[in-house]
Amino acid sequence: MKLTFILRGPILGYMLLLSVIFFSTCSAPDWQTYTKWQIYRGDAGSTGYSSLDQINRENVDQLKVAWIFDPQDADGARVPKYECNPIIIGDRLFATSARHWVYALDAGTGKMIWSYNPRDGDMGVGIKRGVTYWEKGDDRRILLTAGEYLYALNADSGKPINDFGERGRVRLDTGLGPDPDSVWVIPTSPGIVFEDLLILGSEVSELYDAAPGHVRAFNILTGELAWTFHTIPQPGETGYDTWPEDAWKSVGGANNWGGMSLDQQRGMVFVPLGSPSYDYYGLNRIGMNLFGNCVVALEAATGKLVWYFQTVHHDLWDYDLPAPPTLITIEQDGKKIDALAQTTKSGFLFVLDRETGEPVFPVEERPVPASRIPGEQAWPTQPIPLKPAPYARQKMSESDLTAFSPEDHQFLLRRFREVRYEGLYTPPDSLGTLMVPGSRGGSEWGGSAFDPETGVIYLNSNESPEIASMISARKQQSKNQGGSAYKRGNRFYTNYCATCHGSELEGFEPNIPSLQGLKGRMTKEEVLGRIANGGNKMPAFGPLLEGFEDEIIAFLFDLKEQATTKQAVKKDAGPGGYVNTTAYSFFRDGSGRPGIKPPWGTLNAIDLNTGDYLWKIPLGNHPEWQQPGEGATGSENYGGAAVTAGGLVFIGATRDKKFRAFDKDTGALLWEDSLPAGAYATPAIYEIDGIQLVAIAVSSSDENPSGHLRAYALIEDSGQ
Repeated sequence: MKLTFILRGPILGYMLLLSVIFFSTCSAPDWQTYTKWQIYRGDAGSTGYSSLDQINRENVDQLKVAWIFDPQDADGARVPKYECNPIIIGDRLFATSARHWVYALDAGTGKMIWSYNPRDGDMGVGIKRGVTYWEKGDDRRILLTAGEYLYALNADSGKPINDFGERGRVRLDTGLGPDPDSVWVIPTSPGIVFEDLLILGSEVSELYDAAPGHVRAFNILTGELAWTFHTIPQPGETGYDTWPEDAWKSVGGANNWGGMSLDQQRGMVFVPLGSPSYDYYGLNRIGMNLFGNCVVALEAATGKLVWYFQTVHHDLWDYDLPAPPTLITIEQDGKKIDALAQTTKSGFLFVLDRETGEPVFPVEERPVPASRIPGEQAWPTQPIPLKPAPYARQKMSESDLTAFSPEDHQFLLRRFREVRYEGLYTPPDSLGTLMVPGSRGGSEWGGSAFDPETGVIYLNSNESPEIASMISARKQQSKNQGGSAYKRGNRFYTNYCATCHGSELEGFEPNIPSLQGLKGRMTKEEVLGRIANGGNKMPAFGPLLEGFEDEIIAFLFDLKEQATTKQAVKKDAGPGGYVNTTAYSFFRDGSGRPGIKPPWGTLNAIDLNTGDYLWKIPLGNHPEWQQPGEGATGSENYGGAAVTAGGLVFIGATRDKKFRAFDKDTGALLWEDSLPAGAYATPAIYEIDGIQLVAIAVSSSDENPSGHLRAYALIEDSGQ
């Protein structure tokens, strides 16, 4: 079958001609035309915008798959989410797989040019959202992270550059804190390039022993560390007095895991930071905790602090800033303002002046509830933006509870009445606290897309309440409760794991994998390591697991004849000893269905010139839960949107396995394609030889455990 591309509609800007040099410069984004996708999320400003309009409102319904690339590197083990946002340099597309391999493809056909496995035979796990490109003269490099290493590859061949670090790689888990051997640092989102520097954040543990989330810049030519910004301040640094004395020696977190944005002309990098660790209890970090949950503006060349803005004081809810701030220019009272828009898990959108960090729309400090957990000192106020209005629900009442059946409604009603709930920022509690939004509510790592021609921002959001259940890990669990090791492991699982993974180990993808058949997919050591240390969004249960290793393995591996083990001796969980055992779970009814009425996911368009909503629609659908006469339910969604001059907003993200295009002015659905799995990634939009394509990463399925990349274009089947 021969595929012929159809050229319909006007083509904005210039075409990529074969006579142009194979790789074009990537040192700065093209702020005038937005025709390229050379940087994670489109450009250094993280706008997710393309000025290409060959695909537009009039012809988007004719989109078809132009090519599919299947990396086939999963070795039979599924990875639930594939989140890569590819970049396109010249006529090559560069992407990571869900197993952390790096691929260079022909961007027009999807044919592989080279591949590189940074794991050296080890099976890569965890999230990997893409790579970074740099060039100077004939020196062209792909920069990536895998595990605890930063790599530099030759972009032409895929071979490591031997004079970068030690034989092409640099360790990232050294130089952090007083005991570097005890920490782990695994970046998930690509860094950003400024001149000859790669500025990089990282994912760290979220328990008490986490590494600090310092932001670092590495020399791209040598791999040497160029500068470090301490996200947990040290003596003499701004913010040191917002922590207990010498907290920097023992407290971790406050890390950048979602990526960052760059103002090339001002030489400023804007870094969104997460919560300090431990996420839900802060006896060892009493105070406001700068720079946790801050947008920090740094001199890109030196790492020097320019300004900061804290969105949550003394975070107890894991309300990390999850995505790069989007650099915007808006107009108010006839004046142009260079600003940034920072999405949040709480559903607030903070719009800040890019040079000063001052809010463009008013922000008020308002009183919030106090903590009842011993030793905890919740901060008495939190910043509340007055505009735009929140894009995720921040309050809940009994009338918001679902009623799929009378029994399920009563289950929810009882649970709602027994937990603590006093509105937004109710601290976690030993009785259980209803968090609205939950830690996976509001925005996730997909962030927002911004149309510079109109000043409208587009962002997807989750309605995801959860219950934070705090327990003291100092309390000894008795193993003398009768029954076999298998049955005691079942009790352990029921107490600490079933809320997320389900009573039948069925999981809740894309974020919570099934544990059925685990024995054939992971070793005992791998399972115990994941339970003890956590990973991705799974909390670490090390303090609770101590002494119960054989029991939980007996249950998970279905070893019903596992022998009895000796009495456990529990270790302290850390300062105060409190652990949230239901972190990252959902508030569901007794049948496992959502506990809050739909919509459960939305797509939002906000005019940032005024702060008013242009439109808001449910994103995704669950037909099996849709009530008669009601519209789409919306869906839990991960990944971001891209917006184009052709009048379109492209987004996958939803659990209903669709890739969609909406009218950017009205929110009307113009096109959708059914996928074999969820597209939990942000699309990339680019042009090859005058042809516009839209590429998206699709997650794994039973039939294809690797997941795959696919690209769409306006094509017709010639029948040959």
